[in-house]
Amino acid sequence: MTNILPADTYVVINKTILSESDRRIITMLYQPIIGGIATNLYFTLCMDLDKNEFMSEEMSHHHLMTILGLSLDELKISREKLEAVGLLKTYFKEREEVNNYIYELFSPLSINEFFTHPVLNVVLYSVVGKKEYERVTNYFKIPKLNISDYEDITKSFSDVFNSSPSTVFENTLQNIKDINKLGININNKIDFDFLISSIPKETINEKTFNNDNRKLIEDLSYIYNLNVEEIKNIVLSSLNDRLMIDKTMLRKNARNYYLYQNNGKLPSVVYKNQPEYLRSPIGKDSNRAKMIYTFETTSPYNFLKSKNKGTKPTERDMKLIESLSIDLRLQPAVINVLIDYVLRIKDNKLVKSYVETIAGQWKRLNIETAEEAMNQAVKESKKINKTKTTYKKKEKELPEWFDQKIEKQEVTIEEENEMKDLLKDFK
Repeated sequence: MTNILPADTYVVINKTILSESDRRIITMLYQPIIGGIATNLYFTLCMDLDKNEFMSEEMSHHHLMTILGLSLDELKISREKLEAVGLLKTYFKEREEVNNYIYELFSPLSINEFFTHPVLNVVLYSVVGKKEYERVTNYFKIPKLNISDYEDITKSFSDVFNSSPSTVFENTLQNIKDINKLGININNKIDFDFLISSIPKETINEKTFNNDNRKLIEDLSYIYNLNVEEIKNIVLSSLNDRLMIDKTMLRKNARNYYLYQNNGKLPSVVYKNQPEYLRSPIGKDSNRAKMIYTFETTSPYNFLKSKNKGTKPTERDMKLIESLSIDLRLQPAVINVLIDYVLRIKDNKLVKSYVETIAGQWKRLNIETAEEAMNQAVKESKKINKTKTTYKKKEKELPEWFDQKIEKQEVTIEEENEMKDLLKDFK
């Protein structure tokens, strides 16, 4: 698919019925996850609908850029966030002059569906923290009333209405407007053939791993970073007398296992790689391109672990990179570049105050990709070197990717060997 252009047109299709309660759910539950810009885009698309709220007229993306004050890249990123959480579905048609898009709007999950969702619920907690999470859940709680002293006098339909002969009724209504929810789709594939083969046959049956259970297992393995062996043990401890998976028990066991393995802490995004939409195109074979690929395909946890020669990061270092992920919401690849940069110029020490100073600057500069972070690190290194007399000594300590001209050079045998040595921790 080609890049989106201001002249490209779009039409908004309403696939649901939005209530004021839905708007509150999106603002209070979805917005902390997708951000204010994506939330604003969703409500703007709602406003683009006609008075009947079925379908909008055809408009250009320049309209959205003007209304929201966003660039095309910011629009694309916000749109993909809406798609990721199941609020939007996008269709694309390429044409010679201008391309056409269709944006289908969907309802958010209900309050109960959201707070019982194996992924969204945990992500919300990780983003807002315990205090804010409790405040939000308390907001949506229904007060309990004691009605034990009351008598139920509610009438049934048959108590109020009588049946009488009528003409033959044939229901020919189609496409009646209804509430539709898209849900979220997680590309986290589990090798179920291997998983099932590793479990004793007498403990399961043909319905144990039905589609619903497989989907839940994939969601849980994603959010709790579980491998097949860990999943197997959790599944075995979640089977009931009918050899079926107790979903409530499965959620509880997966959560408890993660808490036990991580000193009572819930999962955070330090275990996630750079999202696809913020990655660089694959194809270049320069040293810089190889480093970008490494930064983008390695989670901050595993990147720091590789820097420690395979040793688990310390609790102090984990808290620091969790803060970068949760408090500052830096992207994984940006955190990796920051880790690599600081370790090299600070003699393999993650100096907390220095890391936070740079992280704050990069956040204010809205740096989201590995390449943007690397370019900014180059600028910072040049400022440092200008104030030092030991310029050449410092220059040798910098990573290979600090050479901005490296993409324009042919890769020599010496550079190839040097790069292999630089990347050996990530094999």
